[in-house]
Amino acid sequence: MIIMLVDHVRETWFLHHQVTDPMNALTVDPALFFTRLTSQICAPVFVALTGLSAWLFGQSHSKAETSLFLIKRGLFLMVVDVTLITFAWSTTFPPKIFWLQVIWTIGICMILLAGLIHLPSRARIAIGLVILFGHNLLDGIILQPGDSFYVPWAMLHQRATIDLGAGFVARTTYPVLPWIGVILLGHAIGPWFASDVQPAERRRRLMRLGLTFILGFVALRFVNAYGDKPWFYTGETIRTVMSFLALTKYPPSLLFLLPTLGLGAVLLAFFERRNDGKATAWLAALGSAPMFYYILHIYVLRTLYNSALLIWGPNHGPSFGVESIVWVWIWSIALILPLYYPSKWFAQYKRDHRDQHWLRYL
Repeated sequence: MIIMLVDHVRETWFLHHQVTDPMNALTVDPALFFTRLTSQICAPVFVALTGLSAWLFGQSHSKAETSLFLIKRGLFLMVVDVTLITFAWSTTFPPKIFWLQVIWTIGICMILLAGLIHLPSRARIAIGLVILFGHNLLDGIILQPGDSFYVPWAMLHQRATIDLGAGFVARTTYPVLPWIGVILLGHAIGPWFASDVQPAERRRRLMRLGLTFILGFVALRFVNAYGDKPWFYTGETIRTVMSFLALTKYPPSLLFLLPTLGLGAVLLAFFERRNDGKATAWLAALGSAPMFYYILHIYVLRTLYNSALLIWGPNHGPSFGVESIVWVWIWSIALILPLYYPSKWFAQYKRDHRDQHWLRYL
């Protein structure tokens, strides 16, 4: 949650220094590059933990009940993405561009998972692994507006713009196919969190999985043969490293997902081992009401930005922004406490009102 905040502060106050996908190792300032790089873990972990949460939910509900809940909450998330979240990021009202982002994609993944959970466990794992390791084989399929299957392909695997008519368009920022593999693999590790599994054994499994993914990334990236655009020697150590780490997020390549999911698994093991510490409990409070926090932080950022733009006017072309990436980190640190207390309050409210089922959707 904190890392996501840093990236969204960057997108709010540093718009005049946008980055490409993947980030250009030759032109992007290293401080901006590594600030952006920190956020790469967010979406993969969000989607994987959605799959894990679905498994945990299914331990106290039938498959039919779990499927129904996943469908309803998936639809809810999709509506939230094209309304509350789109309105927050848009500069016009009504918005002319609907950015189909991570919340939209999580919603679709939940709906698809509602059907996939009825398959045998091995079939789900096999599908997840085939998608994770094989979807980059489809990168060469690029359709144009007007081509047959352009719209479903744009939703599945091609970042593109869909004309909705009447001047409205939708942009498939997060094509869903790779994320289906991620949510399935998140669901697949659910049994590691069963009550009869010893915590030490769970941590060993998570560490093995995480390190395997990270080492697999290093080996596959080094040979420069598959999984993303090639890296190259630049003549400068820092920019060669940046080229090695410049990975495609939209849609996420295999080499984007291996280190982010691997690090996520390692961190799960790390934080569980230190679950009795005050710092871990404090961080967990930010994650215990994720949808509430997500919507809250976006509207706080947009309110602050629009206020600054109104008071001081644009100072970088049409936008208002800070001069240094250091200010992005300062703003992020300053906003943690104002976001922490409302999130903690809402999480406690959910715990105190478990009988109100509508709270599950938030």
